[in-house]
Amino acid sequence: MLENCRNARERWGGVSELIDRWLKDRQELLVHYCELSGESDFSQTEALKQKFVRLCEVLVDYVSTGHFEIYEQLVREAREFNDGGLELAGKVYPRIEQTTEVALNFNDQLGEGDLSEQDIAALFEQLSHLGETLESRFEMEDFLIQHLHTVHADKVASA
Repeated sequence: MLENCRNARERWGGVSELIDRWLKDRQELLVHYCELSGESDFSQTEALKQKFVRLCEVLVDYVSTGHFEIYEQLVREAREFNDGGLELAGKVYPRIEQTTEVALNFNDQLGEGDLSEQDIAALFEQLSHLGETLESRFEMEDFLIQHLHTVHADKVASA
């Protein structure tokens, strides 16, 4: 997953400051995810909870930026160039919405109170599903960036 993130940055880095910042946020999300996924001692509940809290903060920020900034920009470009991009976005966005629900549900599982070792173990089980979901989401986002933004990069730059 981390390698795919690097590849995406190499392909689209510099195309847009907004996308660059978002891809950097994606990389930060993956760092927090990988740090947590490597844990095996569930007895340090407070330290683990803080790691989960930080992961969720970055996760929610990433998802929000996608929905409220990146996707709007991509749709705006698709509308402006009117070359089939709106139809493509209409097919992919609902699938991305499903991954958003998984991410937000994961965030909601964290809760406000103390976590037991069992709670931590349950979060780790869900963490694996979250990772698979994020990988799918990143692929769809990369696809949209490629087909709704990068194909117009020269036109946008000269406009």
